[in-house]
Amino acid sequence: MTAPVAFAEARQRFHTALLKSTLTINGAGVVSNADGSSAISRTIAKGVAERLKAETVGERIAGQTSGNQFEGLCADFLREGFLKLGHLRPGRWDVHQVSGRNRLEIANYEQYAHLIALDRAARKDPDLAAALGSDYTITPDIVVARATEDDAAINAHGPLVDDRVATLASLRAVNGGKPLLHASVSCKWTIRSDRAQNARSEALNLVRNRKGRLPHVVVTTAEPLPSRLASIALGTGDIDCVYHFALYELQATVADLGYADAAEMLAIMVDGRRLKDISDLPLDLAV
Repeated sequence: MTAPVAFAEARQRFHTALLKSTLTINGAGVVSNADGSSAISRTIAKGVAERLKAETVGERIAGQTSGNQFEGLCADFLREGFLKLGHLRPGRWDVHQVSGRNRLEIANYEQYAHLIALDRAARKDPDLAAALGSDYTITPDIVVARATEDDAAINAHGPLVDDRVATLASLRAVNGGKPLLHASVSCKWTIRSDRAQNARSEALNLVRNRKGRLPHVVVTTAEPLPSRLASIALGTGDIDCVYHFALYELQATVADLGYADAAEMLAIMVDGRRLKDISDLPLDLAV
């Protein structure tokens, strides 16, 4: 018998929680993450749900509600997995879902703290506000942040720093910086063309507006259609990678249904390292 594996068990708990809350099948047999107007979407979503043993019957939850639930469960899964990797990625970490939709949440972190001053200036100058628009505002769904370190921790194995050197290093607490944003996670319960572009715009804003190291920029989704996954997964320069909530089940469903084009599209994304399973995410963030 195969010994229990922590990430496999966490993945199963993640799916169980989804089945109890967000991933439901209504009276017409349509799964909550399917596009009701697309026969292929309905068929693939139902196949994935059956592999995850969906038994909950209910009407489709409002988009914002299902999105918030998905974000919370992704945050729980990521927190559980990532915090087990301290031997690979030491540090004092915080993983949490962003609540309240504070458009300047990102300014709580060292690389984006300057956006507070930019926002203050824009509020005083209508012309500047019109020129900037909202390009500098980014609201991640989940953040992974690293706390700054005291010199005692940095010097634990011997004197490395003092008041003469490394006086601007962001990791040193004595230098007065904010926590370091390690990852920004955008959660998309489903993907439509506008949502795909929103995720890309957020990612590009993270790239353009940072001072210092770029955090990981990733997307998690429960979208069943490979063509819609491709709209956000393919290409480089903005998003690191897209993580599917049930990639293995999606691959098996598409293969069993004989959807050759969809299977080929999935293979392109997976082989190209543009689409991975959510169980890959904690380890990828430990890099």
